[in-house]
Amino acid sequence: MAKEDAKKTEEGSGSKNKMMIIIAVSVVLLIGIGVGAYLFFSGDQDLTPEQEQALMERRAKEVGPMVHIDGFIVNIMDEGEVRYLKAAITLEAETAQVAAELSQRMPQIQDAILLLIGNKTFTELSDLQGRLQLRAELLNRINSLLLSGKVKRIYFTDFVVQ
Repeated sequence: MAKEDAKKTEEGSGSKNKMMIIIAVSVVLLIGIGVGAYLFFSGDQDLTPEQEQALMERRAKEVGPMVHIDGFIVNIMDEGEVRYLKAAITLEAETAQVAAELSQRMPQIQDAILLLIGNKTFTELSDLQGRLQLRAELLNRINSLLLSGKVKRIYFTDFVVQ
């Protein structure tokens, strides 16, 4: 009996040691991830607040190459009435290379725009919040098609809902 008790005690302390090692490794790993994330996200901390503000203003003022999408008309959903949207869009690309890719992928981009807008309702498109939401959705959809960069901004240069 004494041998069995001694054996159980050894097994119990062995599993406790393994558990302590797993916990210690987990804590070290979490600390490492935290430090890595801090260093990754705090890359511009050596700038003074004035330098950081100037950098943000300069980036906001920089205008990328523009790609215009000619006016188009899309039927939109509405109960009981035929409604449509007449719009024209200009895309601001990050670089000239992105602008070239936009031009090359224009049929895909136009298809994505028409499909997205065609599923909107008159109510969604008739107020500012709905238009801002549409702009964000278009930006995400178009950027998902691109390989060489991103569209920075989308401008509605014509927007009529009837």
